Amino acid sequence: MSRVARTAGVAILAGLSAAVAALARSTDWLASLGGKASGERLERMRRSPQWAGSSGRFENPMPTHTILPGTAGRTLHMQLTGRESRYPPRPIPVETRSRADFDIPPRSGLRATWLGHATALVEIDGARILTDPVWGERVSPSTLLGPRRFFEPPIALADLPRLDAVLISHDHYDHLDMHTVQALARSGVPFFVPLGVGAHLEKWGIPAAQIRERDWGERTELAGVVLTAAPARHFSGRTLSDRDATLWCSWVIASGRHRVFYSGDSGYFDGFREIGRDHGPFDLTLMSLGAYGPTWPLIHMNPEELVQAQRDLRGELLVPVHWATFNLAFHAWNEPAARAVAAARELGVRYTVPRPGQMVEPASLPAAGKDDEWWSE
Repeated sequence: MSRVARTAGVAILAGLSAAVAALARSTDWLASLGGKASGERLERMRRSPQWAGSSGRFENPMPTHTILPGTAGRTLHMQLTGRESRYPPRPIPVETRSRADFDIPPRSGLRATWLGHATALVEIDGARILTDPVWGERVSPSTLLGPRRFFEPPIALADLPRLDAVLISHDHYDHLDMHTVQALARSGVPFFVPLGVGAHLEKWGIPAAQIRERDWGERTELAGVVLTAAPARHFSGRTLSDRDATLWCSWVIASGRHRVFYSGDSGYFDGFREIGRDHGPFDLTLMSLGAYGPTWPLIHMNPEELVQAQRDLRGELLVPVHWATFNLAFHAWNEPAARAVAAARELGVRYTVPRPGQMVEPASLPAAGKDDEWWSE
């Protein structure tokens, strides 16, 4: 065994030991793992076109690897030896919000406020939709171990305005947080989730009447908008044994006047063109930007692919999300924005990169978008 391999092995064992110890000291970690589908829920999942009977799990419509075969060693090497600036060297500028900020609706009818990572509050012609809400300090079953957020949420959970719906794209910890979901559920807001994810919510005490599980293509009219679960190229799982046991999706939010697309997590695929054809054009797209890597190119888009997906979707204004909040990949914390902006300028794609908490009203932005490069070091 080589010296590098021995060193890596020791590091892995030390990391696993620390993880076990931290989990043991954490509160509610077992419950946060979620539930398992059974009964009618499981039968409905099995009827889905996305369900593969041979494997008993959901599958992408095209071959997809979480990590490219034969690259585990390279991934470990990047984790142990990477010298990227994965954490901001100074505090990220945050625009603090209160409930009063949402008392006056957007003049155009459409506004989005990025609250960190994949969480955004979309106001669309009188309805308020929240995407993948995560207010927890860490994205992990442990309260002591796991990626820790770079900044406090721009608004406290208790200060959020009345919500009409919460959209969940999939069950990974950085998109589905148990304590956040439980807090939001007290208001009675309905949760729209991909097939199978309802089992997690029921495990956490969310009433069945507030859980709406959807397959790709299924739509619901609510508060004057139509919510449609759309395809994505990703995977799911909250433990080592429930890989792809629940579905993943993107979301289309449409009113009579405006259309918004939220990508959830997805690798690049032809489905973006189909979504653009069937549901576009979109006034606003919220696209997951960060957490890409050379050894997992199929489950997250790199910045250049993201800009191309925006063109495929026939999107008018691109707003990147899913970056600058947690250290989840082997790139500098601000690299995603720099590369996405360069690609958008090259292809003539209109974009804006808001600060956390900044309100974005597409109709009020100049034709070229808005960009003060606050992430630049």
